[in-house]
Amino acid sequence: MKIINAAIHGNYFFFATALILIVQVVEVASAPRNNYRSMVAMVMPNPIEIIERDFKALTRRVTAHHILLPKSDEVAISLKQRIRNKSNPAKDSGRDPMFVVDAFSQAAEKFSRDEETAVRGGLLGKQVPQGYCRAPEIDKACFEVPLGQISGPIESDYGYHLLLVTERTNCPKLDGKYNRIERGDDGTKTVFVGDGSKQAGGSEEIGQIAMQQVGFWIAVSFLGGILAEFAAKAASVVETLPWE
Repeated sequence: MKIINAAIHGNYFFFATALILIVQVVEVASAPRNNYRSMVAMVMPNPIEIIERDFKALTRRVTAHHILLPKSDEVAISLKQRIRNKSNPAKDSGRDPMFVVDAFSQAAEKFSRDEETAVRGGLLGKQVPQGYCRAPEIDKACFEVPLGQISGPIESDYGYHLLLVTERTNCPKLDGKYNRIERGDDGTKTVFVGDGSKQAGGSEEIGQIAMQQVGFWIAVSFLGGILAEFAAKAASVVETLPWE
């Protein structure tokens, strides 16, 4: 009886969790049949889906170029159209098209105020994680703008930015099955390609993370029980611990 009392007092949070779960199960059982599935989904989320979602969020990567300009809509929009005209000139212009990355990099080297990236054609980084860019507005935009399109102007504390994302992983809702652009066979066209293994993140790797999470919470529960026994003894709920 003393052990039971100690468990009740020392592990009250475990009993509280169990009570909440029981109440939720009763709510599901008493719900109308047509609402049963929706309530189950609310009460019992799929842990594998949660882990997979968090895994993708933590492993997102991007390759992007930018051009930093003064805060002038006229300047930014004019340069944006100029790059577009180089990558996709009018048929009667007599100019050969340029691969969009080449046109953007050329403009970055000539016009960007970010000296550090301008020498690299505006390259912010290759396969860098979310949070890498100094400007939070650009960091966020890297995972929101369309792949392979010149986007902007995007305003930050540094000025106005034009942005070109050339590769992005683990953003399937945004990119679908295509997650990077490459140079076409003619050297100028933009080809959208996909890499299923990068997009999925690897089911085996997600499974390993799931097992690690389960193991972690089992260990936490076990250690919580031991600490609760010590707390119960310290509070004079029991005179001796079970193994004493």
